[in-house]
Amino acid sequence: MNQPARALVSAPTVSSARSILERIAAHLSRVVQGKETQARLTVTSLIAGGHLLLEDVPGVGKTTLAEALARSCGLSFARIQFTADLMPADILGAQVFHASSATFSFRQGPIFRQLVLADELNRAPPRTQSALLEGMAQGQVSLDGNTHPLPSPFTVVATQNPLDLTGTYPLPDSQLDRFLMRLSLGHPSPEVEARLLITRGRTPPVEELEPVTGPEELLGLRGLASELRMDAAVAEYVVRLAKATREHGDIERGASTRAVLAVGAAARAHALWEGRDFVTPGDVRAVLVPCLAHRLMLRSNVQGAAAREEASHLLEELSRKVAAPR
Repeated sequence: MNQPARALVSAPTVSSARSILERIAAHLSRVVQGKETQARLTVTSLIAGGHLLLEDVPGVGKTTLAEALARSCGLSFARIQFTADLMPADILGAQVFHASSATFSFRQGPIFRQLVLADELNRAPPRTQSALLEGMAQGQVSLDGNTHPLPSPFTVVATQNPLDLTGTYPLPDSQLDRFLMRLSLGHPSPEVEARLLITRGRTPPVEELEPVTGPEELLGLRGLASELRMDAAVAEYVVRLAKATREHGDIERGASTRAVLAVGAAARAHALWEGRDFVTPGDVRAVLVPCLAHRLMLRSNVQGAAAREEASHLLEELSRKVAAPR
């Protein structure tokens, strides 16, 4: 949502967009098997122009999914391992002094890539976590009085473990609200795990994935999705759902206005999967939980994965109760 679309020589159409989205998702499913729904939502988040939070236990394919997304879309990629001693300059870059010419020059940090994987984001202290905020919100970095634009498209995929919270720094609400979607991969089914054992060594590694689209076409898809029609009745439906979260007795703080806009952007991207140029209530319901569950503050004391699960149940309950337009 934070990068403007640029003019393209050959812009994708609504009818051609679905095949492009399916090609990207198929590539993701080659290396993260049995997670077709998550692959589809990952692509939806990317086309909606949002940042993605992958929250799950280690070893289920979060890092692989992010790298496969970058390779499938032909995006420059950087992985930042967040640790307790990581400094903001390790992410953003710094001024470097050249003794020979007695001058300074700016050395770009790893954030200057089109897809940045912030691995275990909650392992770093808040000051370092917040180094990502300006880039995520405005697509730029400000240092020493100078503004440095980030490449376009720019997307952050962050990961965190919702169970092992010892020595971590919970993401502040302002940063959580910057993520358009939160997804959980979960363990693969027993059938998929058995297949992985049998085909181990024959599954193409992520390094061998070839791009199926490029940055320019991706920007075209984002521009196309942003222009899809949303009728007043559907917009009012999104607002009623958000209002319901704000008035629910078990929710301390409901969806923000930024969250409402996130649902709208994701619903438009979801409509592209169906080859439509307009948004339906079904598109809204399809993205409601991934867009809102991580943004709600509950009145109960549960945290981590249990809080996300409870928030998801509450949203599913609200989606059944709030009447949709016909």
